[in-house]
Amino acid sequence: MARIFNFGAGPAVMPQAVLRKAQEELVDWHGSGMSVMEMSHRGKEFLDIAARAEASLRTLMGIPDTYKVLFLQGGASLQFAMVPINLLRGKTRADYLHTGEWSKKAIAEARRFGEVNVVASGEASGFTDIPAVSDWRLDPQAAYLHYTPNETIGGVEFPFIPDAGAVPLVADMSSTILSRPVDVSRFGLIYAGAQKNIGPSGLTVVIVREDLVGQALPGMPIMLDYRIHADNESMYNTPPTFPIYMAGLVFDWLKEQGGLAGMARINERKARLLYDAIEGSGGFYICPVAKACRSWMNVPFTLKDAGLDEAFLKESKAAGLLQLKGHRSVGGMRASLYNAMPEEGVAALVDFMRDFARRRG
Repeated sequence: MARIFNFGAGPAVMPQAVLRKAQEELVDWHGSGMSVMEMSHRGKEFLDIAARAEASLRTLMGIPDTYKVLFLQGGASLQFAMVPINLLRGKTRADYLHTGEWSKKAIAEARRFGEVNVVASGEASGFTDIPAVSDWRLDPQAAYLHYTPNETIGGVEFPFIPDAGAVPLVADMSSTILSRPVDVSRFGLIYAGAQKNIGPSGLTVVIVREDLVGQALPGMPIMLDYRIHADNESMYNTPPTFPIYMAGLVFDWLKEQGGLAGMARINERKARLLYDAIEGSGGFYICPVAKACRSWMNVPFTLKDAGLDEAFLKESKAAGLLQLKGHRSVGGMRASLYNAMPEEGVAALVDFMRDFARRRG
């Protein structure tokens, strides 16, 4: 069966080289006589796998020694709670930027534990732009400033890292992590669900500065305390062993692509190819997002006639281009161009779009 080009927002496309490597090692990992899925998480074999994965991630992202790397579960949705539980640290108020559906959910969860100051909201633009920095209402006494660098549903991406001053900066990088270099030292905490650029679903990566660990709200379940996971090297409970193994293979693959600088060049080319096709369609396709903050990872677009949506999806699927339907909350189309989406996949999509517009325009 031929492989298709999967433009899904997550669980997303995986590098084929990684899938083949996992297939080779699935039944017998390195002569151990067992699959990674069968290993004890406290056995030497898996401890080596986890240690190598962490070391590779540290190298790729340039993570300073003063930061802990945690391999957790529960996705970004659990981090919406764990962040305020661990980072309020005696304060009652945190700053949040509201730029789309995922930051909205983070705000709602944070309000269960303290007061949220919405620094700025993109609601007035229909979440198609980043609010002007001059309009932000930052609280210098806030426990932290939280933002979503890339909104997967709306396709809005920050072209800069916010300046939080002395306030710890927190980022939900679920859909943009590893897509380009980032200065980790500018953040107090970074978290990301794995199922877009890291590996299969089930793993959540948390990168947290050591001085922010150890002051969880009293009375919270022990599993929600970063200190517990840091002290136990992510092994307090049985971790998501196979996703960690797969993430390690992805990290190795990223090194072969030239690291994050190499991926940035590839990702920029892919995004430019698709946006140029949209802009050059004479209005047949429209991207609603302001040009200054268009995402490299998630490209939403509409057709000039919504009545053609069903035909577009049906014909694109027949052409081997899948998961292009936009999120139910915004409609239209969405193409996710994560690291593992090859450039030929984007080229195939662009060729299809041009042909469809020629036939249907």
